[in-house]
Amino acid sequence: MECQVSSFHKVKAQKEVKMKIQTNLIKLGQVFETQEEAIVFCGEQLLAGGYVTADYIPAMIERNRELSVYMGNFIAIPHGTDAAKKEVLKTGITIVQVPRGVNFGNDADSKIATMLFGIAGVGNEHLDLIQKISIFCADVDNVVKLADAQTAEEIADLLNSVEV
Repeated sequence: MECQVSSFHKVKAQKEVKMKIQTNLIKLGQVFETQEEAIVFCGEQLLAGGYVTADYIPAMIERNRELSVYMGNFIAIPHGTDAAKKEVLKTGITIVQVPRGVNFGNDADSKIATMLFGIAGVGNEHLDLIQKISIFCADVDNVVKLADAQTAEEIADLLNSVEV
């Protein structure tokens, strides 16, 4: 018996999310006392850029409480909860350089992030963004280049040149 498979199943159209970095969403030399302050700052950048509604910011804080947004290698990727997807207007990313670092752990187990990637994604596009950032930042030398960058253009060039 021959099995017929619809063309929908034969060709799964995969939407590629291009991590196009906008220099106006890159913030250099920021200082934060707490992880919550850092997350709120990322959310405010996404809000100002028209990527999210104001209700997305508390969802970013809640997401970090549920499961830390610290990813290792001196990076954190603040983003909202699944319930907050309705607050995302369009997919976007803000990149925040924190030279002194911000602790996403605690006194006993510090987890210092010097680069923050605040993201918001329509549908599941945030997963693609997290994957692309994680692949690039898996090499700590890449994180050092971002942390040492002197201009927003330098950071944008580094990330826009990545093929993943």
